[in-house]
Amino acid sequence: MMLTTHQNAVTARVLDEEESGRRHIVVSLSGAHAYGFPSPDSDLDLKAIHLAPTEQLLGLSQPKLHATRLETIDGVEIDYSSNEIGPVLAGILSGNGNYIERVIGALTIRTSPEHDELKSLVTRALSRKVFRHYQGFATGQLGDFEKAEAPTAKKVLYVLRTALTGTHLLRTGVLVTDLTQLWDEYNYQSAAALVKVKQTGERVVLDADTRKHWLGQIGRAFELLDHAHSTSPLPEESNNRIEVEDWLLRTRRRFL
Repeated sequence: MMLTTHQNAVTARVLDEEESGRRHIVVSLSGAHAYGFPSPDSDLDLKAIHLAPTEQLLGLSQPKLHATRLETIDGVEIDYSSNEIGPVLAGILSGNGNYIERVIGALTIRTSPEHDELKSLVTRALSRKVFRHYQGFATGQLGDFEKAEAPTAKKVLYVLRTALTGTHLLRTGVLVTDLTQLWDEYNYQSAAALVKVKQTGERVVLDADTRKHWLGQIGRAFELLDHAHSTSPLPEESNNRIEVEDWLLRTRRRFL
């Protein structure tokens, strides 16, 4: 999803400011823009990975491993967060889809030589452990939709996006975060109607019949995810843990 000239300018300004305090390895665009259903009032969800100075990690005062910023700048809502590479790699080995998507997701805003090295490393680290992340996240989103007094198209789309991204990753080892690129393969083309609703606004409420229809349709997405897990060609656990740790140590030494 292409950002407007104004959104790009605000994004660049924010990242320049944040990079005065940390060295980004990669910054990716997440949220509705990456998932194929942004609306005019969608925020810019900037997910980063940074590298702390090695010297700071060796001293008594530990550096901040996580940074956040939520701010509206010139009419653009920015939701920025960054995590240090050490915990990120540990999370990826455990199947953390949020971190995996930052490294090998399609919408990279800023990159680095370290990011180029990481992409193939993380791809080789993929395992069936991603199932727990995508199944758990989709289940939580479904619960929110079922309990919502004013259910929105956004909530349904997030359930479908999460379940189908996880399904495709487990089946093929390929990460696709954009729901519109997945619905043909998994026979969810009817979600196009939800995207049209979502594009009119983040908080547009679904009528009772549409809500009931989608509560009946979502179950199949979870069945697809379960099946993909049981038949996945991915290993049960990452088989390159030593390689990942060696890369981290070499990178730490490089910036000592």
